[in-house]
Amino acid sequence: MNDQSRAQKALTISFLISFLSLCTKLVAYYLTDSTTAMSDAAESVVHVFAVGFVLYGFFLSMKPADEEHLYGHEKIEFLSVGVEGAVIILAAFSILFFSIQNLVYGFELDNLAQGIYLVGLAAIINLFLGLYLKKVGREENNMIVISNGRHVLTDVWTSGGVIFTLFLIQLIGWIYLDTIVSISIALYIFYEGFKLIRFSVMGIMDTRDPDVHDSLLGVLEDDLPGTINSWHHLRHRTSGQTTWVELHLVFKRDVSLRKAHDDATILERKLIDAIHSDAVVTLHLEPEEPHEDIHDVLKGANKNRDLDEFI
Repeated sequence: MNDQSRAQKALTISFLISFLSLCTKLVAYYLTDSTTAMSDAAESVVHVFAVGFVLYGFFLSMKPADEEHLYGHEKIEFLSVGVEGAVIILAAFSILFFSIQNLVYGFELDNLAQGIYLVGLAAIINLFLGLYLKKVGREENNMIVISNGRHVLTDVWTSGGVIFTLFLIQLIGWIYLDTIVSISIALYIFYEGFKLIRFSVMGIMDTRDPDVHDSLLGVLEDDLPGTINSWHHLRHRTSGQTTWVELHLVFKRDVSLRKAHDDATILERKLIDAIHSDAVVTLHLEPEEPHEDIHDVLKGANKNRDLDEFI
């Protein structure tokens, strides 16, 4: 099975199991009338919606480049992860609202034992699902699947909080513990959503990946082909499964274009092999002359900004 098929299968399984888990939690909430159980079910409602959008984003990211999207569609990954983070935060706010409402107007709890069993069943299922998704995501280097796995495991933690809370309430009879724990769960969910949104924003802003940068430097600082004297203006960004690398190379004097191209191609292959994802490397070849003189013709081409300000 190829990488795309495996990731697609994982996300499809996630969507189906998340829907079944939601149904189980809704029954638990109906039986107990617990705000904590409701908060767990609300998080699952949002999760089903998020997984649906993530699944759509995955299919879109696999589309090849076309005339309107010359760099492909992989950047939809960051939007998918960002939407998942946003809906997680929305769930957290809804939980806080209902928790505060219960504090103001009061509430009662029923059928706690049945609720514990149902939520526990959903938690066990989600635990195995979350671990499976993270494993597949890491092996296929797919952040969409990894983020979905994190979301599922977040659901496990909230379910664990629900089980513990309902058990204590059944044991000691203090029902306001339900509200306290549901607020704590909301704050934890908010934190998890914030991390996903942060990843999304960093990706959209083309924040440097330190692992990719170190891998590229490992080649450039130790393994340059013979006719290349030096390099500068290294840039790279990663979208989905593809890393785009740009670099200027300075060659020794009197090197033929053919030889320079051959050595540049060798270096290009080494850079591609150093990165775990797919890579597209663009190299700018320069003779051994002062850099400012070579690029003198470009002065003013970028309006009021120098070339170095872009790189």
